[in-house]
Amino acid sequence: MTVSEFFVHFENELKANPNLTNYHRFINDPKLYHFRKSYLEQRMEFVMSQLDKPGAKVWDIGCGYGTTSILMALNGYEVEGTTLEYYFDEMQERVKYWSQFGDLSKLKFAYKNMFDDRPEPGSFDFVVAQDTLHHLEPFDKAVEIFYESLSPKGKIIVTEENGNNIICNIKHFRERGFKRIKKYYDEKLQKEILFGDENTRSLKKWREEFSIRPFKMDESSVDYIRYYMPGKYTGENTQEIIDKEHKLWQKSAWKRELMFFGMNFSLIKEG
Repeated sequence: MTVSEFFVHFENELKANPNLTNYHRFINDPKLYHFRKSYLEQRMEFVMSQLDKPGAKVWDIGCGYGTTSILMALNGYEVEGTTLEYYFDEMQERVKYWSQFGDLSKLKFAYKNMFDDRPEPGSFDFVVAQDTLHHLEPFDKAVEIFYESLSPKGKIIVTEENGNNIICNIKHFRERGFKRIKKYYDEKLQKEILFGDENTRSLKKWREEFSIRPFKMDESSVDYIRYYMPGKYTGENTQEIIDKEHKLWQKSAWKRELMFFGMNFSLIKEG
């Protein structure tokens, strides 16, 4: 199932599920529809483009409502989505809905903390982390777990907010100040959890964070997305905008580092 085909059924699901609609907000406001939908589609397209081993085992860490997990499973991947989100109990309803469009027998979700319940060594071919890395603390231990969990030449597929984005940094500072790492009490696990409070980084910083283990950045995978404002989108020019942004971030270093909202990249396990 392609991302475009997936979105046809996805929008129908959103219209019938208010909780999900408020999580994936692209149908909430007609003026923002194409702007938000394009961003989500680009990220999902990126993830699917990086899965280059049919039928492989995928760990979707911080899977949220499981949207990308479902897409991957519908395309034949064996997927485990893990999360610590309060809406975990709602995810089986999603599985029921999506099962009418394909086989989800190789999809499972689990409520678990990666630091307490580590995967078996070499048990995954891919790790998918969408807006998740900036929540993982202590991050050096997370890197160790990713390395151990991946099979030889395994890959981490990342979609993240650009930690250098000026607007985002102002917004985050207003919300949390300088305190980027906090604790909260998890009712299900009955324990305190350490987490990054929008502790986003630049691509350069992520390189440094992962350098403690033999991970190699796949330079061909790097992409920056969302530069233009919502009013630029008409619904007919989405691909034109994407193409312009792709050229722009490669041409202008300061716009890439300070003005682009999101970034995608993959890292390959070596050694």
